[in-house]
Amino acid sequence: MKVLHVGEYVKGGVATYIKEIIDFQSNSDRVDEVYLMLSKNNSEKQLNIQNNNIIFYDYRRKPKYVLRAILEINKSINHIKPDVIHVHSTFAGLYTRIPFFLKKNRPKIVYCSHGWSFLMDIKQYKKIIFATIEYLLSLKTDLIINISNNEQEKSLQFKLPKNKSRVIYNGINEIEKNDEIDISVDNSKINLLFVGRFDRQKGLDILLKYFSNYNNNKINLYVAGSGVLGNQEIIIPENVINLGWIDNTKIDAYYKMFDAVIIPSRWEGFGLVAIEAMKNKKAVIVSNRGALPELVQDGVNGYVFDLDDMKSLEKVFNTINKEDLVDFGENGYKIFKDKFTSKIMNKQIINTYITLFDNNKKY
Repeated sequence: MKVLHVGEYVKGGVATYIKEIIDFQSNSDRVDEVYLMLSKNNSEKQLNIQNNNIIFYDYRRKPKYVLRAILEINKSINHIKPDVIHVHSTFAGLYTRIPFFLKKNRPKIVYCSHGWSFLMDIKQYKKIIFATIEYLLSLKTDLIINISNNEQEKSLQFKLPKNKSRVIYNGINEIEKNDEIDISVDNSKINLLFVGRFDRQKGLDILLKYFSNYNNNKINLYVAGSGVLGNQEIIIPENVINLGWIDNTKIDAYYKMFDAVIIPSRWEGFGLVAIEAMKNKKAVIVSNRGALPELVQDGVNGYVFDLDDMKSLEKVFNTINKEDLVDFGENGYKIFKDKFTSKIMNKQIINTYITLFDNNKKY
């Protein structure tokens, strides 16, 4: 089986996902060859794949680059002749599938949006437009991978085909990265860590606004990340410590320094930071949005608060203690091992590829 992965801006969580898949498939006896095509701009370049099996196309998220991207991706597909095209994210899904409306024959196409565009916090008419486009593109798709039950349930409400949809949770490698870091925290306090982009989706502005009026000195908040999309101005109050951007090779060391990780997202297709925290035996405090309540069970491996009622977060902070957080971290690690490792994810993905060539087998 020859597999071609196609992405747009391959960075952050999408890059982590694709790296895990490529590494697994490159060593799988079920896959003969693995290729990756991605934008040469705004994408990570350090990917574990042979140089001649990686193709960068000239692209930026601007109208004048769209046709060029479609043509370059289509040209590579014609050259490689893959058995399976696995497409990652909305724009790559659009550029890859459009030409197949003009072709009779095509490879099997697997699509993962990594968070549906019509589930973002946007106006209803835009949701309908995005969902309609996704429905039309699904006509040239053999399998849709949803990264959470929430994503699948909402996509079915927007009329995407149930018979082509399947949930496969994201997974990450169990190997820990133990690079040393040069920071210290006050262990007499409860130290919380936010990790992510400083953009609207991640809800950091809501959390910082809360902390700007927060007077409980038993809790310290640290934030790690930076603005990526340029659509959010972040003002960090004096009682919050900004760690800047963290190199992914050191992320495990940072998690281990803190008592819990907090995720105040407005919407979240999955929540990779949550399972990174669970892998490192850390409790997770999450908003009640998107897939986050699937990953965090309130009172088991962390807390779930109502993003529309920040008094619910205050209740958490008023009762939180280090002993419970340690127990929640242990519980979270067991959940991670049972559901969210890259090995589990990758076996499910390979199995779905195989079903595409067996008409008698159902997902």
